[in-house]
Amino acid sequence: MNKLLILVVEDDSSVRNLITTTLETHGYRFRTASNGNSAVMEASSHNPDIILLDLGLPDIDGVDVIKKIRTWSNVPIIVISARSEDTDKIDALDAGADDYLTKPFSVEELLARLRVTQRRLAIMQNDGQTENPVFINGDLKIDYAAGCAYLKNEELHLTPIEYKLLCLLSHNVGKVLTHTFITQKIWGSSWDNDIASLRVFMATLRKKLESAPGSPQYIQTHIGVGYRMMKVE
Repeated sequence: MNKLLILVVEDDSSVRNLITTTLETHGYRFRTASNGNSAVMEASSHNPDIILLDLGLPDIDGVDVIKKIRTWSNVPIIVISARSEDTDKIDALDAGADDYLTKPFSVEELLARLRVTQRRLAIMQNDGQTENPVFINGDLKIDYAAGCAYLKNEELHLTPIEYKLLCLLSHNVGKVLTHTFITQKIWGSSWDNDIASLRVFMATLRKKLESAPGSPQYIQTHIGVGYRMMKVE
């Protein structure tokens, strides 16, 4: 029996029933909410391990739900939405979502995302532990032990995935990391959605890290290949 508690936030009863039936079949515990205010109440009352969140809720927008929850919790939030534009993904990820699935989605992919998130939860306490507990590159400082990153001594407010990406790049400073390598390390797979999500996450990370995104200082894009963290003297 899977011990994880999943909060399913979905106002469409048919989609909600599909998700909860899938969770029940695979041994997950779950609770449900059909609107944003109920979702915030459920999250604060029952402390779920993962939240599956639709954005198009009848009372408040799902992005606002993410912002509310992020004021007091870092629980992994996987958005499941019919909104497919990059701007919608950026808004959700920038608000603090960890992953984004576009409707219609396959049950197999949803389960894969849950397994990857479960593995991340299992190793979270050991994340970022290296021989050198602090990484410094120019004005960028990453305190792996504390799980925090700073730019010019100001703490960067990163989502869990943004922080994980930053750590991965810093552990391989100077090396070009391919899209496939990065998505395998971050999500444990290389679905088409992973590549699209990676592009969005890198955009939000850069917005927080680079003072002039058009002339990047830290993260260099190798078009069609991947990304590299540059060494800053």
